[in-house]
Amino acid sequence: MQPVNVICIKWGTKYGSDYVNTLYSMVSRNLSRPFRFVCLSDDPEGIRDEVEVKPIPEIGFEDFDKRKAWTFAHGWLKLTCFAKPLYDLEGQTLFLDLDIVIVDSLDEFFEPDGDFMVIKEWDKSDATGNTSVFRYEIGAHVDALEHLKKDPVGARKDVRNEQEYITQFVARQGKLKYWPAEWCRSFKRHCLRPFPLSFFQQPRIPEGAKVIIFHGRPHPDDAVAGRSGKWYRKVLPTTWIKEYWR
Repeated sequence: MQPVNVICIKWGTKYGSDYVNTLYSMVSRNLSRPFRFVCLSDDPEGIRDEVEVKPIPEIGFEDFDKRKAWTFAHGWLKLTCFAKPLYDLEGQTLFLDLDIVIVDSLDEFFEPDGDFMVIKEWDKSDATGNTSVFRYEIGAHVDALEHLKKDPVGARKDVRNEQEYITQFVARQGKLKYWPAEWCRSFKRHCLRPFPLSFFQQPRIPEGAKVIIFHGRPHPDDAVAGRSGKWYRKVLPTTWIKEYWR
């Protein structure tokens, strides 16, 4: 079976090495084919030995290489995984955000045909995808980086964040496809019970879900403890997360 890559990125202090280690553990339990697990990071301290930690690539673009504010404010550094070359990596690659919970097999994420597979953003009617989970071929989308480097202001004029930029870019090329909707579910949108049931029943795992996405607050550790992050959102302690997020 052809080996694949799994990539994540950790920059700054928002997430600690424990998030990387937990993600590796979840992947190792839920991916049956051989894989390399690579973390692009500015700090390898505390990351387990099974993870290949490599510096966030410098791509000859000052805003990225100097880590300017707009670059990382909305995950823009994630785009450095499209560098060509990307160290010695090649082939099919699954990018995973650190703040996800894997609840079922990842094997099927490598089965659909498509140049760029991504989550369909739940609150968007246009082509925008959610890049918490996406698959691509190493080196295949370096043109997205070159376009951004050529005109940083113009390329970002009509987008709010990195996921709008990359998914709309590949959509214009006819290369964008989406995962089946049930595979990647939002904790806030699809797991939380509606009011007033949220005060009496803990969040659930939606049928068919493989990955639960935690965008914004709460984070997985917040949900385990029953912290919602918002005064208007009730989250009971979510005990099943501890079974998967380890």
